[in-house]
Amino acid sequence: MAGPAAAAVSTRDDILRAALTVVGEQGVAGLTNRRIAAAAGVSLGSLTYHFASQTELLREAMLRFAEQEAAQLTALAEAHRAEGLGLEEVARLVERVIEQLPFGTNEIAALELYLHAGRDGGLRESARRCFAGYDELATTVLTALGVPEPERTATQVVALIVGMQLRRLATGEPQPAAEALTRLVS
Repeated sequence: MAGPAAAAVSTRDDILRAALTVVGEQGVAGLTNRRIAAAAGVSLGSLTYHFASQTELLREAMLRFAEQEAAQLTALAEAHRAEGLGLEEVARLVERVIEQLPFGTNEIAALELYLHAGRDGGLRESARRCFAGYDELATTVLTALGVPEPERTATQVVALIVGMQLRRLATGEPQPAAEALTRLVS
């Protein structure tokens, strides 16, 4: 049903996307209500109507990004589940996915937001929820592979992948993950 409620949801989504764009381009320090409103194509009043504070906006933007990314990765895992892949094949698949991930403003924004959560306790719970989603996905894959202690290993796998993404961002060079993942999980 279209109407005011649908328009409000669309406006919120536009603002969240705009916030990620601004953070990806300017960093958290460059985040201003004026920049967000301009990028979203909304008035300042609309921005403050939908989000009482920048912390609230950043929390929701972080969760939105993580939920979308987790959904994409879960769909990918589901698409390959029936193939009965072994550890080496899964590691190569993960490496290909990492290499093909775009590094645009949204991906940079997510890393910026995770770093900012270290400075702003108000964002830490959202960061925990994001990483819990990644851990859950990794646990599911590791369980399917028969890896012992999949929950414990999942956090290490996620840390390895995030570290490789950060290194790729900083150096501009792809980071081969297959061998590192295989060693970690074996």
